[in-house]
Amino acid sequence: MEELLRTNDITLIPLVRSILDGEGIASFELDVNMSILEGSLGILPRRLMVRASELDEARRVLRLNGIKIET
Repeated sequence: MEELLRTNDITLIPLVRSILDGEGIASFELDVNMSILEGSLGILPRRLMVRASELDEARRVLRLNGIKIET
């Protein structure tokens, strides 16, 4: 698995996951429990992972949908 996205924006991960699901690209969210433990401060970012073989396609799909991510 490769990191596609790291963010503190709690609305971005569900949006990205929805877009990826629509394209048949599986994703996995990391650091969910850590972010819950910290409360609602939003200090700890969550990471979204995809298969290494689908990383380039996932980035392309997000770009086409107007979502900017750091690579």
